[in-house]
Amino acid sequence: MKSITRRDFVKSSIAMGAAMAAPFSKARGANGDIRVGVVGFRGKGRHHIEMLRENPGVRIAALCDADREVIDSQVKQFKERNEAVKTYVDVRKLLDDESIDAIVTATPNHWHALLAIWACQAGKDVYVEKPVSHNIWEGRKMVEAARKYRRIVQTGTQSRSGVAPAEAFKYIHEGNLGKILVARGFCYKRRTSIGKVKGPQALPESIDYNIWTGPAPLKPLMREQLHYDWHWVWDTGNGDIGNQGVHEMDLCRWALGQDKLPPRVMSIGGRFGYDDDGETANTQIAIFDYKPAPLIFEVRGLPNKKPVENERGAMDNYRGVRVGVVIECENGYYAGGGGGGWIYDNNHNKVKQFVGGGRDQHQANFFEAVRSRKVSDLNADILEGHLSSGLCHMANISYRLGAAASQGQIRDALQGNKAAMDSLERFEQHMAANEIDLKKALTTLGAWLTMDTEKEQFVGEWPAFWANELLTRPYRKPFVVPENV
Repeated sequence: MKSITRRDFVKSSIAMGAAMAAPFSKARGANGDIRVGVVGFRGKGRHHIEMLRENPGVRIAALCDADREVIDSQVKQFKERNEAVKTYVDVRKLLDDESIDAIVTATPNHWHALLAIWACQAGKDVYVEKPVSHNIWEGRKMVEAARKYRRIVQTGTQSRSGVAPAEAFKYIHEGNLGKILVARGFCYKRRTSIGKVKGPQALPESIDYNIWTGPAPLKPLMREQLHYDWHWVWDTGNGDIGNQGVHEMDLCRWALGQDKLPPRVMSIGGRFGYDDDGETANTQIAIFDYKPAPLIFEVRGLPNKKPVENERGAMDNYRGVRVGVVIECENGYYAGGGGGGWIYDNNHNKVKQFVGGGRDQHQANFFEAVRSRKVSDLNADILEGHLSSGLCHMANISYRLGAAASQGQIRDALQGNKAAMDSLERFEQHMAANEIDLKKALTTLGAWLTMDTEKEQFVGEWPAFWANELLTRPYRKPFVVPENV
């Protein structure tokens, strides 16, 4: 099989010439439909297929997945509706198909950047799920590719299309609650153990594992389940702070009005409550030192008390929020999420409610911009996705460079930071409720890292060198994110 290289894409882009300058000058589908290829649809991608079918003037023309069983299951449904669709296992062949105008992708995280860049080079617009990248460097390359090839690239943070957060943050920005003191994000979402294996596991026969692995190292499967649990392994995932948490991270950054990465970051946490093959933290606090108000994020995968066997257990909340944000201001706070929430005064009395949909129109917003060719029409342009995903990556870099520490050492590191100490105290209470002895199960204390926000590189003493190594990764040929897109 001949692989598609960056040079191949650039040559074809030059050959198209005017088509790149005037998108959609090539032949369109019947009735001018936007012809879409869906890449990766075992989970979230299935929902995208359902939504795509409801978008007028949009036609699903191709399906691509590294798992033939997943393809066959979806093709069966297309046949039952008498709808023709092409199928691919290798995304490079789909991108060779000049009849495809755009792709919608919900692959595992490690594929997002390369797939989006290749698609831009092939003259296709892209809707890419969150987090848009597996690391900070490749996220910036996605932005560069979108701009260079004049592509419309939407991020899958659908709350950006929500009516409620837009109105709530406008209310706050108009000064109705005074100055913002701290933006808090929460991902309190139960995650049970993924199990622990003694050796390499058999791969599903329907999988093309080489394609599934793509840019990541090709290693034996060392967990019980290939699918979904890739979220908790560094080679392919970013933990829950990058999985669910990126949505709330994006809301916090939006509320703060920040359009760059923060100048400093530090993260603490661990994988508590069980011993399994997962590598990412299931309990984590990340502190982003934005000025004048910081962003503090919390992840909890354990319930509000130690569960009995086979019980998932109820989750904690902070001011009524389990998965969402609390924007604390001088004269009150907003508590909610992408679907809505309430303004409260400092006595916790409800003052004003914000409700409204819009999030289900996020995909439609993408196609509006595809037709207008205006990046400004996007509610979640790739740059927004890069920055919010970058926050998650910064937190994980600090965590991965950390070392086991006592609670006394952690308290010393946070001394003087009242907002962070509040999170730490509740973290300690949470551990006690789950009967976890922090004298035995030590917490990882991450390094304080300083970021050059213009260059998107870490600066300073020794941690910066190793932190910059984690801004990117080694890529496996031929699945290499290019330096020059």
